[in-house]
Amino acid sequence: MSTGLKDVIIKELYTLDETIAEELFDGLTYPWEVLPKIGDFILKLGATLPEDKYEKRGENIWVAKSAKVYPSACINGPAIIDEDAEIRHCAFIRGNAIVGKGAVVGNSTELKNVILFNKVQVPHYNYVGDSILGWGAHMGAGSITSNVKSDKTLVVVKAGEERYETGLKKFGAMLGDHVEVGCNSVLNPGTIIGKETNIYPTSMVRGFIPAGSIYKKQGEIAERKQ
Repeated sequence: MSTGLKDVIIKELYTLDETIAEELFDGLTYPWEVLPKIGDFILKLGATLPEDKYEKRGENIWVAKSAKVYPSACINGPAIIDEDAEIRHCAFIRGNAIVGKGAVVGNSTELKNVILFNKVQVPHYNYVGDSILGWGAHMGAGSITSNVKSDKTLVVVKAGEERYETGLKKFGAMLGDHVEVGCNSVLNPGTIIGKETNIYPTSMVRGFIPAGSIYKKQGEIAERKQ
């Protein structure tokens, strides 16, 4: 199956009504176009959230009253923690973060400039930076997004034979809905993973992985059986 940039557009990766940030994607084609806009969007949206459901904590931090935030968690603004989310022991949210309904941010997990759609789980020792995780996506223990190239050059998205110059120095990974990332995997800068795809544990992933796949290792990708 041939792949290209048509497979990494927003509507192919995400169910937009499964995030409080749906409006942020309006008029955009590729999900990474959202990354520079997250902080300002939070400030705008946070000011409109109903006070009967959300409370403002500190500077530009809005937390749903139904969310559970452990006392040892650290949240820096701007940030929105949506309804029924759980921010566990020693989680570190550095700012510019939207955590969706029913999402879990776990022990020693660090977030920075991210959108977690509803029901996302990053529950154990994860780093997620400059990334968007779709509805119900899950990252296994110790798996991380690497968001800066070792040579510090700008990130290029590669999908099949096509390339897209993002103009971004910091760009982690775009995970479609219900992606499963195995434990201790590294998602290299500019990684795009299509919906309903599984990544084997301890994988090193780069480029575009098609929807409905099983990624075993570089060069070995199987179609996921329904």
